[in-house]
Amino acid sequence: MTAQVSPPSRASDILAAAGVAEDFSFYRGFTAEAEKAVLTVPQKIVAAWAANDADAFADVFTADGSLLMQDEQLVSRDEIRAHMAAGFDGPYAGARVTGFPLSVEFLSEDVAMVVTEGGILLAGDEDLDAKRAIRATWIIVERDGEWRLLSHQSSPIAG
Repeated sequence: MTAQVSPPSRASDILAAAGVAEDFSFYRGFTAEAEKAVLTVPQKIVAAWAANDADAFADVFTADGSLLMQDEQLVSRDEIRAHMAAGFDGPYAGARVTGFPLSVEFLSEDVAMVVTEGGILLAGDEDLDAKRAIRATWIIVERDGEWRLLSHQSSPIAG
């Protein structure tokens, strides 16, 4: 089911307002303006990881956002912020993420599901270690004129 969607803003405007450089290659085949607007959410997450910025990471989520990261289920923006701050001060110091969308599906005018593939590059990594490759599901919602992350779950690709 695909809905006709009028994005709250163009992707380039959304990313510029967030201070994030637009990565045109990230979109791959998802080049409709509505798709690109939704895909600003993962681009903001990539930028937050690159900066090791827990505030920027958490601010992409809704206040009641949910993040399942490894065994840790986080159920609010505050929990997500605290978890990522500890990670960026510890095992994820200097880490960044990489990835690309596999699918973008609008479930309604203001809800999209995105599936991505990628993973975490630890400090000093040039290439993604297959043990850290993941596939992720993102539920992205429009709230108050802005696309935000409601739920993110990732699973390892290699067992």
